[in-house]
Amino acid sequence: MGLALALGLATLAMDTDTTTNTTTQADPPPGGPSSQTESVWADANAFDRAADTYNGRAFDTCQAPSADSMRRWLASDYGAVGVYFGGRGRACPNQTHLSRDWLQSVDEMGWGVLPVYVGSQSPCVVARNKQHVRIGSDPWKQGTREGGDAVEKAQGLGIEPESPLYLDMESYRQERKACARDTLSFVRAWNREVRSHGYVPGFYSSANSGVRHMDQARREGVKDLPSVMWFARWNTAPDTDGEPALGRDAWQPNRRIHQYAGNVTERHGGRTITIDRNMVDAPVATLG
Repeated sequence: MGLALALGLATLAMDTDTTTNTTTQADPPPGGPSSQTESVWADANAFDRAADTYNGRAFDTCQAPSADSMRRWLASDYGAVGVYFGGRGRACPNQTHLSRDWLQSVDEMGWGVLPVYVGSQSPCVVARNKQHVRIGSDPWKQGTREGGDAVEKAQGLGIEPESPLYLDMESYRQERKACARDTLSFVRAWNREVRSHGYVPGFYSSANSGVRHMDQARREGVKDLPSVMWFARWNTAPDTDGEPALGRDAWQPNRRIHQYAGNVTERHGGRTITIDRNMVDAPVATLG
């Protein structure tokens, strides 16, 4: 996808509106996992003892920069980078630099890594450039399959279990009940599959869209929700704790990322990159 290039004005509009959202709880299909699974908070707490956490500024950009650019950007105040490692919805599917060696290199430089998977998008996704990758007729099955793909891609890059994998779900019209139901089913299945392999499922979306939807599901006691929340609310001060779309104690502690600006150009160490800006208090990848 490339958050910096694909969110666009539609997402900004979703993050500044005052629409009252409708929550729809999706359950596993008949014959699927039991709805009596342990609570989402037990799942969410699973990474607390193992995953590395990072507290500070991070950037993400559509195309992973070269190792030399990452070395030069050590002169910036960023300490972590979001990379788009998989998914059929990526805006930059052909990553020139991203590889196991690249990840090892930036890890040795001291960068934290936030792995982002841009899979199928909500049936009522706002962005025009995501209409061709919408969730199909069997969201639970599709979410399970794409969760497995995320794990396979992560393993191929040397991203170890107990690392977070962040599912990118672009802004969607969650007030549409059928769409909300199918989107939630996909997300829950993706989370369950990722978690079953020992990874920590995270979730990225616009604050007044997917993030608000997930918080409503949390308040209703829905299982298999994300363990980490990455919310986009642009043109505001960086703040992981004060997001109004989230309950005060939800996804706390060390489970939040605020994307507070997008499509900005910065130059450090003689290299210019267009990025999104993030404030992080959340787990980063462990690389092997």
